[in-house]
Amino acid sequence: MSSRAALSSMLDDDPVGPLWRAAQVFRLLSFVYALGFQLAVHNDYERVAWSWFLFAILTVWTGISTIGYLKGTGRRWSWVIVELVIVCALVISTRFIASADWAAANQSFPTTLWATNVVVSAAILGGPLVGAAFGLVVRAASAVAKGGYDLNVGRDATVVVLLAVGVGVGLASVTARRNHDRVARAMRVAAAAEERDRLSRQVHDGVLQVLALITRRGAEIGGETAQLAQLAGEQERSLRRLIADIEPATMSGEPADIDLRLLLRPHAGDRVSISEPGQPVTLDHRVALELEAAVVNALDNVRFHAGPAAKAYVLVEDLGDEVVVSVRDDGVGIDDGRLMEAVAEGRMGVSRSIVERMHALGGSARLDTGPGEGTEWELTVPKNERTRNERSKGSGPTTDTKGEADAS
Repeated sequence: MSSRAALSSMLDDDPVGPLWRAAQVFRLLSFVYALGFQLAVHNDYERVAWSWFLFAILTVWTGISTIGYLKGTGRRWSWVIVELVIVCALVISTRFIASADWAAANQSFPTTLWATNVVVSAAILGGPLVGAAFGLVVRAASAVAKGGYDLNVGRDATVVVLLAVGVGVGLASVTARRNHDRVARAMRVAAAAEERDRLSRQVHDGVLQVLALITRRGAEIGGETAQLAQLAGEQERSLRRLIADIEPATMSGEPADIDLRLLLRPHAGDRVSISEPGQPVTLDHRVALELEAAVVNALDNVRFHAGPAAKAYVLVEDLGDEVVVSVRDDGVGIDDGRLMEAVAEGRMGVSRSIVERMHALGGSARLDTGPGEGTEWELTVPKNERTRNERSKGSGPTTDTKGEADAS
């Protein structure tokens, strides 16, 4: 195997893979330090032969754990727990191989630096709190080996070092995983956008052009062909929304915010003009989809009831704490009392599709209309979720006899 292939085999897709690899470098360096300490003090032990036997165990575990963590097979809790048991047993063995006085006055076997490896492993796997907890366990084993605990951290800063390593490495692992998720999400969004643009170009050059032609020519011919034109128009709008929409959920299942402009743009056409701000108008995905549905219903009313020559004008405004969408047309308007008559007849399009929908969002829907004056809907939703929840629990939507609907 070439050196490049060997390096590739050591790399993986684990978000904290670089931390694991760096930790094994630290492990090997700490082993060299432990070996130097053993060579320097082994003659001070009461049981020298046993000290070398225990160091042989340390050496074997260092090799096994280094390979396991690098390859990924050891990156699980069962492996880290076994390492904790081995480390604590080796630390406590200081009482067996050395005198009590020597253990109290010197660093415990096989050095605190080497024992820190299990704290690093736990912190990478479980985060700062788990890393700190493992650090305390190792420090407790050291206290047992020394026959007590010195509260003067100026003389013995072992607990400070272990806690700092556990918390520091744990925070690094949490940050690495969070950044990895963000990068992966951005890559998925970019890939989806690229594919959507490709499909959009192909569909726009073919199917949408045909549907638009059928819609326009069918409306000009009239008669039964007008119904075909209406169906073609509906399919055109649905297809435009399909290729322009943004998936509102991430791979983790958590909903993402949506730019309202991207939802409304597909509804623009010969009879519908949309004006929007230059900056994204982001809303919670559920709120944005419901607001779009209310706008679509208002546009459908223009298409079917405002007259064959009526045009609609949509204005999107981001006011900071709330979003306002105005849908105005230059059609025939609505006669006084017609809305109340529609409700009495069981036709609840305006009441349920627009007014009640906006009220459920904690927003408002206001209609200004009159005979020959066209109609204008003003749909308002707050951006803050708490505000939406408080308002949605208030009084229900109402519709008065003057042609104004209020869902505030």
